[in-house]
Amino acid sequence: MGGLSKNKLRQILAAIFRLSSWKIVLFLVLLGFWAATLLRLDHIEMTRLRDAVMAADKEDSDEKIEKALKELHSFTLKHIVFNTVQENGLEKITFGTGPFYLENQYLRKANESIAKAKSEIEKNSSNPYGNVYKKVADICDARSRANGWGFNARYIQCYQDELAKYPAEAQMDAYGAAVLPSTELFRYEYSSPLWYPCGSGILILICIILALILIIRLLIWIFIHIALIFVNHSRKK
Repeated sequence: MGGLSKNKLRQILAAIFRLSSWKIVLFLVLLGFWAATLLRLDHIEMTRLRDAVMAADKEDSDEKIEKALKELHSFTLKHIVFNTVQENGLEKITFGTGPFYLENQYLRKANESIAKAKSEIEKNSSNPYGNVYKKVADICDARSRANGWGFNARYIQCYQDELAKYPAEAQMDAYGAAVLPSTELFRYEYSSPLWYPCGSGILILICIILALILIIRLLIWIFIHIALIFVNHSRKK
């Protein structure tokens, strides 16, 4: 559409204006159905790419995650993607992927931080509480074995809860704090544009133009009929 000359565009618009209203309505319905189909296909493709990100997250491969995220982001930026998300128990329509979390990547980074703190066990410390990280790890390791957690989200939560029982000065000892990463660093949400010149976007634009033509014709028809009523009324006088 961008390659059309101004004269050619005027000719196309003039031809559309010359069409019968019923033909415009027919075109509007057909193009609207086509646009809705393309929007649905774009949503399906976005879902596929988002699922690919979650699959890469389960493989614990940062490279695969980064590649999948780039593909998802690129697609979302160049398409109109309708999506429904839940917020406070209510569903709402949004443009984009909606929020999603890389839970496995978070757990891996958190466990790496915990392992780093535990590796400092043999070092000396002047902390009167002793090595709080070893004490916390021992408690959570025992619970993990008893409940079959492994190093999952429950283990991380146990570690945070037990560590929080010690005062701040006990946590900042010579062993170095096991700083767990913020969960927000592993939360993603890509927004799509309200309009983009992709297949569905161009069809939506054409539908808007056709709808405007119908509205203009309706307004003209109403104006003419009101004018005729006044003219006839004046003649009767």
